[in-house]
Amino acid sequence: MRISEHGQITIPKHLRERFGMHHNVEVEVTPTDKGLLISKRVDEENPVDRVYGILGKDALGEGVSVDEYIEEIRGR
Repeated sequence: MRISEHGQITIPKHLRERFGMHHNVEVEVTPTDKGLLISKRVDEENPVDRVYGILGKDALGEGVSVDEYIEEIRGR
């Protein structure tokens, strides 16, 4: 690979496909002792953390257990 006049490089297609670096995927370039490391940018926040607790403590109603709620929505 060569660096273009504008500082760009082309990652070969087989490597892009292997590592899931498709169109519009954001990458990070990290300096290391051996050179530069190119990796896909990863969201800092876990998707589960985004929705955890979204209903709040009283979402099921006062004194309703999770088991009771499940039985209710199942129509039993």
